[in-house]
Amino acid sequence: MDWVSAKKGFKNYLKLERSLSANSIEAYLRDIDKITQFLDASERKVNPLNLQAQDLKDLIQWINELGMLATSQARLISGIKAFYKYLILEDLIKSDPSALIEAPKTVRKLPDVLTVIEIEALINALDLSKLENIRNKAMLEVLYGSGLRVSELINLKISNYFPDEEFLKITGKGNKERLVPIGNSAMKFIAIYFEGVRRHQTIQKGNEDFIFLNRRGTKLSRVMIFMIIKDLALKTGLTKTISPHTFRHSFATHLIEGGADLRAVQEMLGHESITTTEIYTHLDRDFLKQTIQQFHPRN
Repeated sequence: MDWVSAKKGFKNYLKLERSLSANSIEAYLRDIDKITQFLDASERKVNPLNLQAQDLKDLIQWINELGMLATSQARLISGIKAFYKYLILEDLIKSDPSALIEAPKTVRKLPDVLTVIEIEALINALDLSKLENIRNKAMLEVLYGSGLRVSELINLKISNYFPDEEFLKITGKGNKERLVPIGNSAMKFIAIYFEGVRRHQTIQKGNEDFIFLNRRGTKLSRVMIFMIIKDLALKTGLTKTISPHTFRHSFATHLIEGGADLRAVQEMLGHESITTTEIYTHLDRDFLKQTIQQFHPRN
């Protein structure tokens, strides 16, 4: 088996068996490309089934010398391990050469989080005399009010919106579905957007079910959401580095600071592991001190 055939089989495995998104699949395939780049650079004629642990150790040393960051190295090693797991599952190899390869220790950086006042300032900075800002206000209310990923926001469908039950049905990573509550403020501005903007648009075929549309009557792009938020940050003089994901971080942090159960937040965010959700437990010392003073029996 050559590398081209192995990559093709791996791609099908990621798509069909693991149900990964196109972006995730491309990231995994780039990891395998790094192996072939290294083999070419070191003039090694090794196929995927004959690669040894020493080859992978030499690869790690090579990317180290190239100056690859620890986080990127960890991502690469994760991709390589997934590739050899696939080969094992297909019974193409008996032993995994990546088994003893360890990812470098990485320091998990806490994401920037906005305060409630900063969130309100951003949303209130929208000039609602412009029709697109009525839509933008509804979108930001949903982003913050339900903690969605940007891809989940742009793919949100009317058929998955249940205002009577106050829930959204979200299809997240790996095509996994979850139910997420939606707040009154978000529902209020979706209704205003539907009535004042969307119902007057000419909607392009195939886009009828998407909640949020651009001027041409088609689904919004991720880039457009980023630009809307960047423009609002400039307008309000916000110096923090923010993106659509910042609203998701803020949603989770504010819930946990308010006393929400970690498992409930995990479910709403669609995290597979609770360790991913635990990053949002970075409560400041003043908040912890106040909590102890308020609730501890000795205080």
